[in-house]
Amino acid sequence: MSDMRASDDRLIVALDVPNAITGMEVAAQLGDAVSFYKIGLGMLSNGGMALANELKGEFGKKIFMDLKLFDIGATIENAVRGLMQFELDFLTVHGDPYVVKAAQEGKGSADTKILAVTILTSLDRQDLDGALIKPGDIKDLVQERAGKAFLAGADGVIASPHEATVIRALPEAEGKLIVTPGVRPTGADAGDQKRITTPAQAIANGADHIVVGRPIWRAEDPCKAAQSIVDELAAL
Repeated sequence: MSDMRASDDRLIVALDVPNAITGMEVAAQLGDAVSFYKIGLGMLSNGGMALANELKGEFGKKIFMDLKLFDIGATIENAVRGLMQFELDFLTVHGDPYVVKAAQEGKGSADTKILAVTILTSLDRQDLDGALIKPGDIKDLVQERAGKAFLAGADGVIASPHEATVIRALPEAEGKLIVTPGVRPTGADAGDQKRITTPAQAIANGADHIVVGRPIWRAEDPCKAAQSIVDELAAL
């Protein structure tokens, strides 16, 4: 898994593939062009933790477990405490302040960054209405949720690149991470994301890391697709 290409930790590749075997095949194709991987809930029952261990332990990759944990405080605390054995770099929980506080209790002295989910980038205002979320512009709601999550102890937040600017402007955001899914290289299909932008624009908006999945691993040449994003970020 080495081809001497440069990587950039700001690019996180989402391994939203069916199982760990496929995930490892994608990682092998990408080689040294990618240093940071996201593994989500969809792969948890198909070898996701084993893949995280192998990528981190055998190949020195950074791992973002995107589990979006949500439950009562005691359960969140216990779940996060158990996950710390895997030495994860990032872990997501829902952005409700009590959830964030419980996750930080479970994390203890571990180096894992607890990232709070504000509003999923696949949702629009109509979706929020259907879920009985209070009225208001999504950007305003995301900023409010991010601020409350930071005050509760979140190390960072997950937010659309369109909201990164207003989150970065929060006093509470100083020294905190903003990680943005919903990033698509120029000309790529939007897929199931509704609030998207390009890698360079996301970073310019205040994001620290961008998450890109299908536009890389579905590309005719995944390594070239990843490297083009790395090159774009290097030019900023």
